Amino acid sequence: MFLKPDYNLKNIYEIDFMKLKEQGIKCLMFDLDSTVMVSKSSTFLPETVEWFNTFIKDFEVAIISNNKNKDYIEAASKTAPCRVIGRADKPNPKIMREYLESVGVKPEYAVMVGDRPLTDILAGKLLGCKTILVGSINPKENLPTKFVRALERSTIRR
Repeated sequence: MFLKPDYNLKNIYEIDFMKLKEQGIKCLMFDLDSTVMVSKSSTFLPETVEWFNTFIKDFEVAIISNNKNKDYIEAASKTAPCRVIGRADKPNPKIMREYLESVGVKPEYAVMVGDRPLTDILAGKLLGCKTILVGSINPKENLPTKFVRALERSTIRR
């Protein structure tokens, strides 16, 4: 199976929010670990919080994670600039669809941003929204994680 994200960027900081707004995008959904937060850290980097503040007033925004650890999701929620939803079970788009319904946004006006093609990007594609694949926010990932990430990215059609 091959996936093709709508955009394939080095990291979240390369997202062009003005371009998304011009395309009619109203909602941004982000993966948590390795996308907007260093994996398993439960805290946001100061530059990431600053980055969120540059666009959060212009869009509905949520962080949607597969993480099932209630304490971890609660800790992330305390410092997040938006709603954090855990137990998403991506690539199943059910939780993402429910979130969009709760904020009154149709999938075609939403974007899913994540670092994993087989969970985040596939979920976005199944939902019918735009997708943005980004590299990890953590440049110092361990070797096994880098290997799995490279293997997963081989499913992307360029």
